[in-house]
Amino acid sequence: MSKTLTEQQIKEAANEAGIEYAALKAVIEVEARSSGFFSTGEPAILFERHKFWQQLGAIRWFTWRLRILAKHPRICNPISGGYGRFSEQHDKLRIATSYNRDIALQSASWGIGQVMGYHWEALGYPSLQSFINDMYESEAKQLEAMIRYIKVNNLVDELQRHDWAGFARGYNGKAYAKNNYDEKLRQAYGKYA
Repeated sequence: MSKTLTEQQIKEAANEAGIEYAALKAVIEVEARSSGFFSTGEPAILFERHKFWQQLGAIRWFTWRLRILAKHPRICNPISGGYGRFSEQHDKLRIATSYNRDIALQSASWGIGQVMGYHWEALGYPSLQSFINDMYESEAKQLEAMIRYIKVNNLVDELQRHDWAGFARGYNGKAYAKNNYDEKLRQAYGKYA
């Protein structure tokens, strides 16, 4: 079975979710930047060092996160950024998992939808591992996670209305404008509409 998402799968998923094909295709294009997998065959991820910091704090690993910060500031840091190249992301994840596997997996955004791992429970996965397995399985499974995220955050209406700013705010957070997510979505939608 191919890991690559087909146009037919996108059309079927859009139809099932009540989302216009062109709108869903625009979100995929802006979030995935081409593929849900790196050339290594591993899922496309972005390791978020500030999320690792926050998640470690949530489990009260205050001393440990300071130690990790001192040794690996690109892995654990209260300040976002420092992402580096895409080719470095799984190496960062491997270092983080050596300290706390679950927190590390939850501190990366995964697949074509770049869905944060810590959303696994809210998205209805039976376990974090189940979510991760889907991210490794195929882009179709990654798309399913993205649509679950869109539905859970009540963003279908924004896509139906082509409210790109509203969607970008809900999907990417308050800082969406800094990265022009709304404008990128508008432009991508124009290509497919």
